[in-house]
Amino acid sequence: MTVWIVVSILVVVLSPLAWLRPSRHQSGRMALRMEARRIGLAMQLAPQEWPHWLKQEPPSPCAQYCRPRRGSTPAIWSYWQLEPGVWVNQWREVCEDEKLLPHFATLPANVYKVEADKQMIALYWGEKGEASVLKDIDTLLKALA
Repeated sequence: MTVWIVVSILVVVLSPLAWLRPSRHQSGRMALRMEARRIGLAMQLAPQEWPHWLKQEPPSPCAQYCRPRRGSTPAIWSYWQLEPGVWVNQWREVCEDEKLLPHFATLPANVYKVEADKQMIALYWGEKGEASVLKDIDTLLKALA
């Protein structure tokens, strides 16, 4: 009987330690973020207000991967992925830019938004997939920066 009491006390004392261990999902995200850092991508969790017309509500905050822009007067644009492979602007007009479409075609379905302002180009991603997706993201950000 004493053994069972000691075992139950140990279980009660040690059970919170199991909560501190990251889940497989969290470990996978941490591995992707470390790989992104290794190849030179900047990443941060950025709060977003997503358009109401998106079919799937992306998370907020969302993982934002970005690179600084080059040039004195770069183009400013923003596109959301409405469905896999269908990119639309804020007025839900389909992207027809021949410079952007080949790059967008390489992105996975869980990339929610790609935007470019005067200072940086950013991509908002659901962080699901293999490390090879990071290479596609890096290639896109380098090409469009």
